[in-house]
Amino acid sequence: MLTAIIALAILAVIFGLALGYAAIRFKVEGDPLVEKIDALLPQTQCGQCTYAGCRPYAEAIAKGEADINQCPPGGETTIIALADLLGRDPKPLNPEHGEEKSKRVAVIDEEICIGCTLCIQACPVDAILGAPKLMHTVIADECTGCDLCVPPCPVDCIDMVEVKPALDEWVWDFPGASLKYPATAANRIPKTGTSQPRDATAHDAATKKTGTGS
Repeated sequence: MLTAIIALAILAVIFGLALGYAAIRFKVEGDPLVEKIDALLPQTQCGQCTYAGCRPYAEAIAKGEADINQCPPGGETTIIALADLLGRDPKPLNPEHGEEKSKRVAVIDEEICIGCTLCIQACPVDAILGAPKLMHTVIADECTGCDLCVPPCPVDCIDMVEVKPALDEWVWDFPGASLKYPATAANRIPKTGTSQPRDATAHDAATKKTGTGS
């Protein structure tokens, strides 16, 4: 009996070492480019780009199978970021995939909700809480605004509500900051840091008005 236990223990150690070696030896490394592209996408998992989620879309872009202008939630900002990363020229959002909208979240009218769970099944990021025949609610911080929960609702109790940007998220575009001007990325004021005057003329006008400046 003791001999059998020892034999089994030895076999377990041998198989464990073999599996550990195989995991290291045959480890499949991820594509760094795909990781970088995926990091620039909004992670809404909405499928408007015609792919199942942001990761598959990133893989398609890396392979040259998809263009950089197929993501409505990411909009112009994401297109410019992808163009900078890949060394391409920015281009307008492809209207076949939708239009750019402000950030929104789903809100459920709890008095109308019948607890059908269809919205829960449709949500790609598990941002909806509820149970069959019980009231559902949306975790606003987790909701990506993908709209996928709206069509399945049989009682039309889900609305997409615009989210007002917080002060630390507000971005000011200079005049001409659009895809017509490839240097747009350099024209954006960062979310943090000190804002600079738009130009010398505006700065001079401001200093004369206030009586400050050298």
